[in-house]
Amino acid sequence: MTEARDHVVPRRLIEKPAGGARLRNLGQYLFLAPALVFMLLTMVYPVLSNLRMSVYDVNVATFLSNSAPFVGLDNYVKVVSDPAFQNAFRLSVYFTIGSLVFQFTIGFALALLFNRSFPGNGLLRALMLLGWMLPTVVSASIFRWMFDGGNGIINFLFESLGLLDAPRHWLIEPNTALIGTIVANIWVGIPFNMILLLPGLQSIPDSLYEAASIDGATPWQSFRRVTLPLMRPVALSVLLLGFIYTFKVFDIVYVMTRGGPVNATTVLPIYVYQLAFNFFRFGDGAAAAVLLLLPLSIVAVGYLWLSQHEESSS
Repeated sequence: MTEARDHVVPRRLIEKPAGGARLRNLGQYLFLAPALVFMLLTMVYPVLSNLRMSVYDVNVATFLSNSAPFVGLDNYVKVVSDPAFQNAFRLSVYFTIGSLVFQFTIGFALALLFNRSFPGNGLLRALMLLGWMLPTVVSASIFRWMFDGGNGIINFLFESLGLLDAPRHWLIEPNTALIGTIVANIWVGIPFNMILLLPGLQSIPDSLYEAASIDGATPWQSFRRVTLPLMRPVALSVLLLGFIYTFKVFDIVYVMTRGGPVNATTVLPIYVYQLAFNFFRFGDGAAAAVLLLLPLSIVAVGYLWLSQHEESSS
């Protein structure tokens, strides 16, 4: 009995004190506190403040006196019925679709290229990323110079090839200004698409292509029957992210055209900026910002659902 008692460890030594566990949990939450505070100050508070402003008639006078009257949904009705908003929404759709189609197609083609082994693969891939690493303002300024009507390299190239008889002012003419901004945004977005699609291609087992080759499949049939089906989830995620990033593009358009000429490039972000900071209609600008955020939020929720669905299915 004496030996048995000697080997019995007191219960209080086995169980860890509840206070220590609470302190450890508190410490874990304290590590998260800076990120949570940052998100509250830079994301949650501005969104909530914008939502509140969108239901008040806020302009210069009422903003300074802090006496803006509550108008409910009148700002939203006013903005939606504004022909300038409808034109900006249509241009945003054109800008987004035009950018996504070429960004994704060229990015996918480059991902297929860099998925193969050849001399200089790593170097060329690093050079491709320079367009993505450059500040957007710098890229937009470069393309603004390239499309310049007097000294731009685009005119020089087209005239040298005999495609133009006289220089064109690409960013001043309403018919070509939006195309110029789309081209610049395509160039910026190609590396983003390539860098996301390449890991998806690398994750496809080589044994599937070997089996398809043994069965007599041509390279095109292997691409259509093996690559495309297995890349569908990755491609859809890239397209959803591309829509979110492209639909809210402001800096490229603002640097290149500032929304002109004659509102030919006034996409939704430019329209929101003009309402708030050019015309000082802060309430209407806040309502337009909420309407801009709405489709992005829907697509973001769809992206999260798709990601969770892929994780659960795998």
